[in-house]
Amino acid sequence: MSSTFDVLAEPTRRRILDLLLERPRPVGELVEQLGLTQPGTSKHLRVLREAGLVRVRQDAQRRWYELRPEPLTEGEAAGAAVSTATDIAAAHERSSTRARRPSPRPASASACLRGSPPAARPAPATPAAGSR
Repeated sequence: MSSTFDVLAEPTRRRILDLLLERPRPVGELVEQLGLTQPGTSKHLRVLREAGLVRVRQDAQRRWYELRPEPLTEGEAAGAAVSTATDIAAAHERSSTRARRPSPRPASASACLRGSPPAARPAPATPAAGSR
């Protein structure tokens, strides 16, 4: 099972939670709002359901998804510093991006040792016009 951070690191899943925060929605409406295929949307909903963040309710032929507030309120009760699952995931995504970003390299080894950019080389001397 994935951690809550892993589940929420996916932007599409955060968008689903944002939509469900407004009100419960049937799968078809989520498909339309997200612009994904039905199987793609269902995959994200399954991951969210398995993480305990949403629940499904069967109503005749429709499956309605709604946000489960319990996991979020438990985090707040434990003293969570951020207010929503989206904030948590965005912070995780920013830290992951920084960790993967390569550090800039100095222009040369001597520049690194001197702590300044390498000096420009002087242009080669050219004979003055009219002198031989």
